[in-house]
Amino acid sequence: MAENNNILIETEKPRLGQIEIAPEVIEIIIGIATSQVKGVYSMRGSLASSLNELFGRKSRGKGVRLEQEDQALKVEVYVFLNYGVSVPKVALEIQEKVKQQLFFMTGLKLTGVDVFVQGVVPAKQVSTIDPNNLFNEKENGDNK
Repeated sequence: MAENNNILIETEKPRLGQIEIAPEVIEIIIGIATSQVKGVYSMRGSLASSLNELFGRKSRGKGVRLEQEDQALKVEVYVFLNYGVSVPKVALEIQEKVKQQLFFMTGLKLTGVDVFVQGVVPAKQVSTIDPNNLFNEKENGDNK
């Protein structure tokens, strides 16, 4: 029999029944909240999530790890940041955004949000070489 690792949501009385959320749903909420923070380039993914993206399926829960002990929920977020951003500022914003969105959408309170910066991605360099004029030749025969 499969192990039930869903997260139980505590509700106020009167209760009509249980509310359980799959960990994958929480990972998706955290992944979307993190990617909305300015300065985040991407989340760290695995080979499987990279292959899924290659075939057009976006893996929104990548780069997120959950730890649950009793009623305590702790989150680890693995990100790549844009070059030139303040790492502490972006990390604090990720922590706050994840905490707010998860509480707003599920009512769950986190005991911690650890942010692991896996790398910094430089801005794309714009090529200054004109592919139609590789040797920077002048027009109309002016080769002086």
